[in-house]
Amino acid sequence: MGKQVNIHAAKTQFSKLVDEVLAGGEVTIAKSGKPVLRLVKIEDELAMPRKLGFARHIVEVPDWEALESYDAELAAQFNANKFDLSND
Repeated sequence: MGKQVNIHAAKTQFSKLVDEVLAGGEVTIAKSGKPVLRLVKIEDELAMPRKLGFARHIVEVPDWEALESYDAELAAQFNANKFDLSND
């Protein structure tokens, strides 16, 4: 099971307890003598690997060439209809 310490000892010796856990140990933190928390090292195997393409049916990939032509068309319309805001 490893080492058991009370909350006060865990607060005052937290860095030391973390070092023990990193070295492969396990620390249980107790309140009024009853175990309530367990400090354990997180293993890399527990991390979920990313699955590429999981949203391929949800997200629509835009047609970049079409978007560029829309941008050019919009810019041309905007530039053709400029307002003269000068106070002549």
